[in-house]
Amino acid sequence: MAKKKKIENKLSTFTSVILGIFADQPFRPKNYKQVCKIMGIKDQAGKDVVYNLLIDLKNKGLLQEVRPYSYVMGPQGMAQFGPKTKYVEGTVEMKSTGKAYVVRDDGDGEDIFIAAADTGKALHGDRVRVAMFPKRNNSKPEGEIVEVLERKHTEFVGVLSISHGYVFVRPDVEWMPVDIFVPRGDLNGAKDGMKVIVHLTDWPDGSGNPFGEIVRVLGKPGENDVEMESILAAHDYPIEFPEEVEREAAQIPIKISDTEIKKRRDFRKTFTITIDPADAKDFDDAISLQKMKNGHWEVGVHIADVSHYVQKGSAIDKEALDRGTSVYLVDRTIPMLPEKLCNNVCSLRPDEEKLTFSVVFEMDDDAKIYDKWIGKTIIKSCRRYTYEEVQTMIEGGPGDYKDEILTFHSLATKLREKRMEAGSINFHSEEVRFILDENKKPIDTYVRVQNESHELIEDFMLLANRTVAETFGQAGSKWSNYTFVYRVHDEPNPEKLNKFMLLISRLGYSMNLSNRTTLVNSYNKLFEDVEGKGEKNLIQTVALRTMAKAVYSTDNIGHYGLAFDYYTHFTSPIRRYPDLMVHRLIERYLIENQGSVNKKEYEEMCVHASEMEKQAEEMERQSIKYKQAEYLQDKIGQVFEGLVSGVSKWGLFVELKGNKCEGMVRYEDLPGDYYYLDDDNFRVIGQETGRVIQLGDEVRVVVKAVDLFKHRMDFEMLADTPKKKSPGAKSRVSRQKK
Repeated sequence: MAKKKKIENKLSTFTSVILGIFADQPFRPKNYKQVCKIMGIKDQAGKDVVYNLLIDLKNKGLLQEVRPYSYVMGPQGMAQFGPKTKYVEGTVEMKSTGKAYVVRDDGDGEDIFIAAADTGKALHGDRVRVAMFPKRNNSKPEGEIVEVLERKHTEFVGVLSISHGYVFVRPDVEWMPVDIFVPRGDLNGAKDGMKVIVHLTDWPDGSGNPFGEIVRVLGKPGENDVEMESILAAHDYPIEFPEEVEREAAQIPIKISDTEIKKRRDFRKTFTITIDPADAKDFDDAISLQKMKNGHWEVGVHIADVSHYVQKGSAIDKEALDRGTSVYLVDRTIPMLPEKLCNNVCSLRPDEEKLTFSVVFEMDDDAKIYDKWIGKTIIKSCRRYTYEEVQTMIEGGPGDYKDEILTFHSLATKLREKRMEAGSINFHSEEVRFILDENKKPIDTYVRVQNESHELIEDFMLLANRTVAETFGQAGSKWSNYTFVYRVHDEPNPEKLNKFMLLISRLGYSMNLSNRTTLVNSYNKLFEDVEGKGEKNLIQTVALRTMAKAVYSTDNIGHYGLAFDYYTHFTSPIRRYPDLMVHRLIERYLIENQGSVNKKEYEEMCVHASEMEKQAEEMERQSIKYKQAEYLQDKIGQVFEGLVSGVSKWGLFVELKGNKCEGMVRYEDLPGDYYYLDDDNFRVIGQETGRVIQLGDEVRVVVKAVDLFKHRMDFEMLADTPKKKSPGAKSRVSRQKK
């Protein structure tokens, strides 16, 4: 009897120890061999006891079997013993070095640092559970990823490599810290060196690499179509439309019925035009103009009535919602809607009757608005203009309907002046464009600068968007408590703003942060001061990064950058799904006089649309980086002038003038000295010569190497680079002397 009791006590001790092991890491699976190793048990009798105890603890609910004979802490075990460590859930931001940060779901505190050895099986974008390490004095929070709750990416684009009988795929994305192992039976016809799409199937315990299977062979790396499709595939953006969507689109009638025309306000005999890029096919918006009897102007902003053709819940609608937006790569457009809709039925092409949703204004010569109307219309554009044609007339050249164009220009200028006076920030952006040959290889580049013809259209679109948002959101409106979709823009991030202040102060500029008005005036004055200076692009780019990202939301907080209390997107339903949502809400509330929609449903669509917009911008950036690398690929050894656009612990970033290609000059490729980084002052300093190279400095570089597949460009700085400081630095020195 005593012997039996002794054995029971021993088992009870064993049980406590085992449960303690699982309590330390409750979400990390362990089998009996791993438990025995931790406990130091080497004899077979002891291993058998542990093996049977684990099964017994599973049957009692204290442990949970996640794989055959592999366990984690079970629900009852968590309830009785509880984890000894604090656990936090969040999203992984993986770095190319293998280390990561986890952005907490609860938003409580700083991001959590994860060392490369503690990332487990987590990848970029995954939702994970983190075991927090004890916090040291003044240290940033650190932890270990113990469980992947939700895998963000399961398919990757990369190059297949077969070596010594083993097959791996090296993903294109820099944040992927490991290659994916592919069993030989899962190659799907892929050959060594090909670009492929690999689906992640498993990540066995004890394996340093996940396992995958080839689901699609893209082709030979370096071919234009292969690389562009790789960018889309890496973001899981579909190239083709499903057959059901194309069938549905094919059935949409082009002819407009007389019954439908009678329901709408008729603008077919009113002067109406479109202004778009020369290569555009999807014309979302048109503007109309006519003189009223009282001497005022009637200005109409007419937007393609996509909602008339795309019914909520249809196959086309579901696909458009999933895509969220059209994607504009360097050499192609991947539309949100099938071609029949975006380039034909809905596109406001000249000399064709089109159904539109419109905002019509009565305004005087000073663009003072006396009345407005929102509703469904029919138009017939009498002329399609390019931005270049309109700009020629604005600058004094000839053109069709010049008087009307100049009236539009005058009214838009007045609207812009009022917007700037009200506190709108005048951000300017320069976009690089490529001239491609018949094989879509870049043979030249140019920078598209926004001019007055672009601003003409922009100001009327801003007015229409703001008017729609005010109509449905403003206090006093009968719809003010209804669910609506807004385009919102939060205040600048204080930490980013302080860093920006430090940057411009080093370059000899200043800003006043005392209130919003002075801050906005400071931004606009700064942009004027840097015009024509070496640091212009740098300052404008970093200034934009200090701002929060504009997003879609059913909760209105206003638009900080535009200084609008109410703002939405109404003017591009062919290429943006939120605009289509807004059209449907206007029709529901204003025309059909129905009640509010489900706020939660629309907020989820807003969040998805914001995410897809961000993803589309990233795809566009990647296609530009690829084409820039391709443009420089045959220019190894050539000399270019550029501007220092960034400093890092690895070297200087230099942006070439004209083509805006950005590459790195590593410290070993800086001539004549050993340079060290002065991070606080955004510069590097020669140890022997004391020479300073800082942000915005003009330099001359040689193209040293181009990695087409990683979209990387390496430069070497020439010794005869002008030894001068940037204009900003000169002014700083002169002020110090004063």
